[in-house]
Amino acid sequence: MTESRPSLAHPAAGTDDATAPGVVVEAGGPVIRAAGLSAPAMGEVVRVGTDRLLGEVIRLEVGIATIQVYEETSGLRIGDPVVQTSAPLHAWLGPGLLGATFDGLQRPLDALSRAGTWLLAPGLEARPLDQDRRWHFVPVRAAGEEVGPGDQLGTVLEGSLEHRILVPPGVSAGKLLAIEERDATVAESIGTLATAEGMLTLTLAHPWPVRVPRPAGRVPADAPLATGIRVIDMLFPVARGGVAVIPGGFGTGKTVVEQSLARLSDADIVVYVGCGERGNEMAELLASFRALLDPRTGTPLMDRTVLIANTSNMPVAARETSIQLGITIAEYFRDQGYHVALLADSTSRWAEALREISGRLEELPGEEGFPAYLASRLAGFYERAGQVTTAGHPPRRGSITVVGAVSPPGGDFSEPVTQASLRLAGTFWALDTDLAHARHFPAISWLQSYSLYVDRLTTWYQARVGPDWDVLRAEAIGLLARERQLLDIVELVGVDALPDEDRLTLEAARLMREAFLQQHAFDPVDASRPLDIQLAAMRAVLAARHGMIAALQRGATIEEAMAAPALRELERIRSWTGSGIVQRLDALAERLRGAA
Repeated sequence: MTESRPSLAHPAAGTDDATAPGVVVEAGGPVIRAAGLSAPAMGEVVRVGTDRLLGEVIRLEVGIATIQVYEETSGLRIGDPVVQTSAPLHAWLGPGLLGATFDGLQRPLDALSRAGTWLLAPGLEARPLDQDRRWHFVPVRAAGEEVGPGDQLGTVLEGSLEHRILVPPGVSAGKLLAIEERDATVAESIGTLATAEGMLTLTLAHPWPVRVPRPAGRVPADAPLATGIRVIDMLFPVARGGVAVIPGGFGTGKTVVEQSLARLSDADIVVYVGCGERGNEMAELLASFRALLDPRTGTPLMDRTVLIANTSNMPVAARETSIQLGITIAEYFRDQGYHVALLADSTSRWAEALREISGRLEELPGEEGFPAYLASRLAGFYERAGQVTTAGHPPRRGSITVVGAVSPPGGDFSEPVTQASLRLAGTFWALDTDLAHARHFPAISWLQSYSLYVDRLTTWYQARVGPDWDVLRAEAIGLLARERQLLDIVELVGVDALPDEDRLTLEAARLMREAFLQQHAFDPVDASRPLDIQLAAMRAVLAARHGMIAALQRGATIEEAMAAPALRELERIRSWTGSGIVQRLDALAERLRGAA
């Protein structure tokens, strides 16, 4: 089948240099060596071969440049041309990102499919942003005003979101000579800025190198990212602007958890990076996001989502670029003052790509064959998360919360990618195989998981959710830990050998697991609850424990203590609907304290 190719070049590659091209002298999979390049630079993007494959210089020797090619190199020959672009790998940032689906090189898959391109041919080129669509730009500054990097120039309405057009970072401060309200494409002028370096034409879109963090001032995280998932929000919260890691073996539900976070978290923008994931999963994800309505706006969920699909059958070298592209797009929306959730599924596939490229470069391998710089590469990615005060006027505060899934072989959390990620993350949501096999969703282990953000978030929870959150959280975790100890004893002597109070502890822990921690990811009622309802539900479950123990102390038998009608009502709270649920739960908690 003949591939249909859009005529516009992919702008991430910059402008081809007019100098004579170099030539391929050696090729091995995605790594090639070229000679004859004119003063190549590390990180410079090049076009390789007659198909103009996109590549990047990753090593320099005298007269030789080693290039990592981001596309399939089958058919490449010794002597094929290598053309320089004199530019690093860029992302194009502007209106049109939301609702789009890109590959790891920011080629718009939606546009390519409409052009009849069902398979990505090597060297396929397309503009990331629609060059024909016109956006109505409304300025908030006037000609004659002084502006600098990060200053807001105006707005464009993109769906229900106010897309804020800013002076790009790296641009010198100057005076606006002209700025006008008009309908414009992303490439057309909306104004002119006079700087010390000369005249600059302002447009709705601008490029930014994907490996260069955009400048911003860090501020401490002071609020959680509300997810709607009870085991996360109530026991192991992640701060808005923090980093969470979800490791788990095959089938433990990493992808479902990340998709739930994308659908239900209170982030303004979601950037979902499918790095090396199965194509059918990404297709289902895209279909579901287009069908689901955002509960906050009533519009399709894709309207506030950017999806980057680098599936397992795509060239492995592009996996790293998909991660870097995702965090760059997240920084762009963060700079506008939005709270962004970046979901990477999974960083293990990225690490595998690093291992393959490192092996072809004949670098000294580290543990399990991963390159020695694995930890620093992961750190470079995760450290771009955070809450910031952005540059420019008006003052804005935005954040990027990064949630990275890890796929350790055999569920072994001691493997290098998991361990390197743990050193960088503030929240660890460990997925448990036994819980997954028991159909307990989410299969997040309350014994292995932790959150380092609890201390800084306690004040927020006490003021906004409930003054007893930290006390109830500690009690719930202690109850579940005690259950684990008692179950070890039960395996040796049986449950009947336990004292009555310990048997009630086991019953209370069961209620905590089944009535509170377990959720149905696709149930419209149970999939997500506001934080105040979550806390009231946890309070009711713990009240049941105190009520059963009090009944036992009053002389009731253990069977009588465990047979209170209010306990059966507690088991149904996950399906409660309507208004006044917090009040109903608090009333149930009072009855449970006096039950039996």
